[in-house]
Amino acid sequence: MQLRAVVVGASLAGLRAAEALRRGGHDGPLTIVGAENHRPYDRPPLSKQILTGKIEPGQADLHIEEGFEADWALGVAATGLDVERGRVELTGGEDLAYDRLVIATGAHPRVLPMAPAGPGVHYLRTVDDATALRDDLAGARHVVVIGAGFIGLEVAASAHQRGLQVSVLEALPVPLERAIGAEMGAALARWHRAHGIDLRVGVGVEAVEGSGRPEGVRLSDGTVVPADVVVVGVGVSPTTGWLEGSGVDLDDGVACDESLRVLVRGRPVPDVVAAGDVARWAHGGYGRRVRLEHWTNAAEQGEAAGHTLITGDASPAYRPTPYFWSDQHGVKIQFVGQTDPGDEVALVEGSFDDSRLVAAYGRNGKLVAALGMRRPARIMALQALIEQDAPFPPPE
Repeated sequence: MQLRAVVVGASLAGLRAAEALRRGGHDGPLTIVGAENHRPYDRPPLSKQILTGKIEPGQADLHIEEGFEADWALGVAATGLDVERGRVELTGGEDLAYDRLVIATGAHPRVLPMAPAGPGVHYLRTVDDATALRDDLAGARHVVVIGAGFIGLEVAASAHQRGLQVSVLEALPVPLERAIGAEMGAALARWHRAHGIDLRVGVGVEAVEGSGRPEGVRLSDGTVVPADVVVVGVGVSPTTGWLEGSGVDLDDGVACDESLRVLVRGRPVPDVVAAGDVARWAHGGYGRRVRLEHWTNAAEQGEAAGHTLITGDASPAYRPTPYFWSDQHGVKIQFVGQTDPGDEVALVEGSFDDSRLVAAYGRNGKLVAALGMRRPARIMALQALIEQDAPFPPPE
């Protein structure tokens, strides 16, 4: 009997899981469900190449393996899951039966109550969002970005590249502190200011002012920052609302074991896996559950999740060293590993002033992470040392 597979989420993680199923020998029906009307596409270009006009939205489509076959259910959202019956409920009341299920529904932007999406106010997550923002920037002069996370800083750099005046407003004292630490976060802020970005930290946003469209953003101290366009980037939340009441364990994402099998009432289910931004899995290398919102993890985790469905108990634990990159002001910033508050930081070479550096992070005498700008080979070498539990500071 042929087994039926369903992938919920026409995302990078969902596509890579589906391809892994086919490569692993799944020859039965395979349906990919996507809430958007688009086949899977790359998200990194949304805040960079699409906004600057280097590529058109359709050029962000992901490559699909030659010969890959699946049924596509696009423009359809999952609304519920019945694990016992093996069925996914969809908008319109339709059910999809499955023998193997991949949950890859990703995440959605957190919305600020004082700045709902509307004319001139944007949230960036989808290719349609990027297209709308790109078109809006064409007639703008002043752009305000609320949130100095990766998306916010990338949008700010892209808007500045287009010749616009850009202000970035961040509530925390240091941008990206959780990702790269306080010291490097503060240095990154200075670097953005040196490139012409009006980056303000430790500020609260009270309201978006204007009639019909934004005219400015009012801060908690009464200051009004001029704005023709406002972009909000204050993080994302995993898209798990459709799983409430299903019995699936939800913990800021879908809880999974080391092999990405989904936990239902505390027990892993062999025929259901999760991957991508929505998955929070037991990372044996860190001794805790981890959820990552990075391109590399989505691709690798999707493939690993598909492999788990094929191999069952023989599937290996998924224990990657986290890696992400960000393009800002024409510079590729790379990071490997994970930081904790209190980690030591050593500047190994270069500086932010030169837009070329390597910084290493240590904890209890071991190398745990590294940050690089324009030093890809050195960062990959440091990643290998992290995986070998190398001492800190690393050798020159």
